[in-house]
Amino acid sequence: MNIEQARFNMIEQQIRPWDVLNTDILDLLYEVRREDFVPSNWQPLAFVDMEIPLEFEENMLSPKLEARLIQELKVHPSHKTLQIGTGSGYVAALLSRLSAHVTTVEIHSGLAQQAEKKYFELSLNNINVEVGNGATGWPGAGQWNSILITGSLPVFPQSYLDILAPGGNLVAIIGDAPVMTVQRWRKDRQGIIEMDQLFETVVKPLRHATQPVRFEF
Repeated sequence: MNIEQARFNMIEQQIRPWDVLNTDILDLLYEVRREDFVPSNWQPLAFVDMEIPLEFEENMLSPKLEARLIQELKVHPSHKTLQIGTGSGYVAALLSRLSAHVTTVEIHSGLAQQAEKKYFELSLNNINVEVGNGATGWPGAGQWNSILITGSLPVFPQSYLDILAPGGNLVAIIGDAPVMTVQRWRKDRQGIIEMDQLFETVVKPLRHATQPVRFEF
């Protein structure tokens, strides 16, 4: 397999046609090697439009969804960014090149350790890996400029809006299969929240996510 040709095809045939047009992000996909974060037994499929299985029954998001979520987050180089759901570690690696600092949270210590090792090998020194359950919120009132939640949430925890800094954006995937919606919350400088519904997708929910109240008749 010609890796660079496969990478080019991924970007030009999958990601760009999916409305990922930010040149900084497209350029970054050439620089941060996706295959470095793909399990060895799945390396031949590193650039394919699919979710790649990880340990602990987790998945690496498809390349086009990773890139689109990052684009919709509108990260600035001065931002302090929070990611919930480290997974393979690839999304946080991309965010680290766009942000001043990234904290990424993973519930599985094994995945967290693998990501931390990879960041050390790649000299990505502005990423902090935390082990914990971020499905219902995370500490740091008003301190995060960008928040990306990379597993789905059946119900959006309002506590996340408390930790979003004024002027910041939060992107999350909300709902139940078969229909989930990527939503973006923005908090303006006065603390007023606006929410936009961006596009539909389906991904696995975060573990221990809050479930909607269901009525039985």
